[in-house]
This record gives sequence, structure tokens and C-alpha cells, in this order.
Amino acid sequence: MRTLVTGGSGFIGSHLTENLLAAGRDVVVVDNLSTGRRGNLPESHDRLTFIEADLADVVSEIGQTGQLGAFDEIYHLAAAVGVKLVMDKPAEAIETNVSLTADLLTAALHSGPNGNPSKILVASSSEVYGKGVGEVFSEEDDVVYGPTTVTRWSYAASKALDEHLALAHHRQSSLPAVIVRFFNTVGPRQVGKYGMVLPRFVEAALANETITVFGDGTQSRCFCDVRDVVAVLPELMARNECAGRVFNVGSDQPITINELAQAVTQTTGSSSSIEHVPYSSAYPVGFEDLRRRRPDLTRLRAAVGFEARVPLEKTITDLVETIQAERVL
Repeated sequence: MRTLVTGGSGFIGSHLTENLLAAGRDVVVVDNLSTGRRGNLPESHDRLTFIEADLADVVSEIGQTGQLGAFDEIYHLAAAVGVKLVMDKPAEAIETNVSLTADLLTAALHSGPNGNPSKILVASSSEVYGKGVGEVFSEEDDVVYGPTTVTRWSYAASKALDEHLALAHHRQSSLPAVIVRFFNTVGPRQVGKYGMVLPRFVEAALANETITVFGDGTQSRCFCDVRDVVAVLPELMARNECAGRVFNVGSDQPITINELAQAVTQTTGSSSSIEHVPYSSAYPVGFEDLRRRRPDLTRLRAAVGFEARVPLEKTITDLVETIQAERVL
């Protein structure tokens, strides 16, 4: 089984790559290291090929001869990530998410063995649900976005367009595409640089610095350990009946951001205080918050029997260990 992982040295991508290698796959990773890190992957491995490049520069080679030849499966995780990056560089985020996905989907039509289509998994986001008028988000829900003048919704719109493209290729050309909407994936190797809440809290707690909570902290999210998330992705790809479908992937156990901050201080034994800061102080232009984000996992459970198993306390503990180890280095 020969597999391509775009963005494979990133937070989620590196954990997925490890799983695929452990399963005996030959894995090619393409990553420009803009947000990923080479150190997230084994320095050397008989079945791992790492290509440091912009996907845009090599996508035309996929399915051709050489390292980017035929692939049985493609996991497309290369994308703009994090609220901060999207807010700081919205044009780049839109172009990365839409243009690269469009080119890769076209390449996948003929990149499989003997010129057949490759199976492809497209990583999407819970942001696609927009303002989320319901209590629980289901894959067939209608979506409502804010105006185009609010930058935050550009990310949601770009990921929704990715989904439309993948589903269109499935309907038009029978491309075996699976779409997954990630809900607040957390765990070891995640960094707070791009606005990710849990590593940002942990880094502050380890330094006994003030933990900054945006808004009043009563907004809730469902955090799922990355190791639970990546374990289910090959299972979805392995089932032909999952092609042409969208799946929520994450935990369905909500926790408020205040409770998350308290869990971090308790787990780390930190003396950090918690300070609430208005969103306008962090994102002065074009940001709107969501009060809750909880996935309906009925479809995922019916397809692969998914249950999140790693408790949040262990996720925090393991994230602490990786952050501390990097500081020593």
C-alpha cells in the first residue's frame, strides 16, 4: 500500500504518518514546513520518503514517474491552520485551501495504480458549520455564515468549497473521496503559535504566567486527542461505502474554555491565574466567536464504531511532556 500524506509533518499529519508506517505502508510526505516540523517525523525510516516542497510546485508530478508516482491512497492535510494564521493572512489561507485542494483532486483522478483514481481523504473543519444555530452539528445541517466583511468566515467558506469540489469529483468521475470535519483536535506536538488554545494554555501554565481566556470563557468546545482522530482515518478510507460522504471526527463531550484552563492548571500544578480578555484585543478586525461546537457522531459510529478513548487529562499530560522536552533541546 503506497500512501501520500500532504502536510505530513504537521501536528495531525505526523501522527497519521506514524500510524501508517506502523501498519506497514510505504508513505511519501510532502510538506513545506511552513507550520509543520521535520522533527515530528522519524529522521530515517525504510518506508518513509520526505519531500520538503510546496505542494503547488509538485502536484503536477503526482501520478507520474519518480517519488511522486502512483498512490493507492492520498491523505490531504496540507492547509492553512489556526485562527491566528487565518486572521493574519486571509488571502494566503483562502488560496492555500482552495487552489491546492482543487489541483490535488484533479491529480488524484489518475494517480492510482494503472492510471486509476487514488482514494483520497480531504481534511475539512467544523468551521464549515458557520454560526451553528443548533446545539449539535450534524453533517446534513444547513449552514449560516456571516458577511464577507468578517474575515473569520473566509476560512469556513474555503473549506466548504473544498468539500464541494471533492463531492463533485466523486459524483462526476467516481473519485473515491472521503471528507472529514475535524472538531478541536488536540495533543502532543500541537503548538500555540497559530492560536491553538490548549498548547497556549499549557505553555503559560508551565511558565506560571497568566492564562489568557478570550471572551467570558463560558463558550464550549469538544476536544479530542489526535491519537484517537488519526486512528479512524484509515478505517474510513478502507470502506468503499464511505466514499462520497462527509464525517464529523472528534469528541462529543463538551467542556467550557474556563474549565479547560482550570484543568490545565490542576494537571500541571501551576500557580497561573486566569485572565479574561475581549476578543477585540486579540483579533481587532473581523472576528466572531461561536458559543458552542459539538459534533453529532452518529454517522461516524455507524461507519466504524468510533469512540474517543484518550482522556483529556492524559492529553494534557502528554502535551506537557513534549513541550518540556523541546525546551530542553
